[in-house]
Amino acid sequence: MLLQLLVGSLVSAIAIMIHALATVGAIGIARAAARRYSAFPRLHLMGVMIATVLLLMLAHTVEIVVWSLSYAIVGAAPAGSDLLYFAFVNYTTLGYGDVTPVKAWQLLGPMAAMNGILMFGWSTAVLFEVLVKTIAHLGASAAPNTMFSAEDRG
Repeated sequence: MLLQLLVGSLVSAIAIMIHALATVGAIGIARAAARRYSAFPRLHLMGVMIATVLLLMLAHTVEIVVWSLSYAIVGAAPAGSDLLYFAFVNYTTLGYGDVTPVKAWQLLGPMAAMNGILMFGWSTAVLFEVLVKTIAHLGASAAPNTMFSAEDRG
């Protein structure tokens, strides 16, 4: 059991590092967007949010690949299992149950789920912060009578 916890903690730490890099990237996107004037603030906001979401989705996908590689290294799933699918199901807490871990590694699935739900929460916080900062910038830089109302500016 201790080995399972150590492996799960190590893989979680790697996923956290990946997510931290993605967060720095998302902040970079928001800062770069803040330096630009836009005649179409709503389209600008959509572009920033799309770029941020795609970056975070890429980070989640890489994290899932790391989990699937860890399953392969330790032999956590029965032979012939689709490890990427197994990692996706665990990480997203979908839990179909059609692939189950071998008894010796049964804690890795719940640890991946715990890691995934924390990373999704973190992504939600990043998205909200990018949204708020972008709206604030666009509201502050907008000329009178533009598409952003006082309510849009917060």
